[in-house]
Amino acid sequence: MAAKEILVVDDEIGIRELLSEILFDEGYHVHLAENAAQARDFRNQQAPDLVLLDIWMPDTDGVTLLKEWVAQDLLTMPVIMMSGHGTIETAVEATRIGAVDFLEKPVALQKLFDTVAKAIRQGVPRLRRQSDVADGKAVTEAVPHFPLPFDLPLREAHDYFDSLYFNYHMRKENGNMARVAQKAGLERTHVYRKLKQLGIKFAKKELDGNQ
Repeated sequence: MAAKEILVVDDEIGIRELLSEILFDEGYHVHLAENAAQARDFRNQQAPDLVLLDIWMPDTDGVTLLKEWVAQDLLTMPVIMMSGHGTIETAVEATRIGAVDFLEKPVALQKLFDTVAKAIRQGVPRLRRQSDVADGKAVTEAVPHFPLPFDLPLREAHDYFDSLYFNYHMRKENGNMARVAQKAGLERTHVYRKLKQLGIKFAKKELDGNQ
């Protein structure tokens, strides 16, 4: 069986070289890109079996590149996002758009191997076209498809789930807070407080109770 092709996109040369050596030793064929421009060029020529994509890059960030691939119907491979200072909100946003998982750097070796193998085995989720993301269909497919991050402390894992849950219902109900509160079984004022706590944006007109 031919070796699986992995594209590593990271602006830090040390990270690129380290991941290349580790993954090569595991039997993968590794390609490297130091920025979004090089990653675009590679993807326009061929589709790898997996992309490890850094979020924070100087020219175009990883989330923006991910959105481009979705809009151009080029997200035909699983993408795992990486970040040295990631947040729950960033992880939720990336998975909502189309990433299959999220790794914090420095990445533990066994975590890297397990995540890469699982992503390649499962492939990319369906419904990743831009129209699907816009109308919330991709959100439906994403929910927690992505498993909860059990390696996180309990409070952070709880917030991660809450972010997925409320982002899903906000999009499903087109931002109608009355319906979101009804679905959640909560008072609307409690939902407002929860959304603020999670950093989820909502229309200011909702505060006037117009919907």
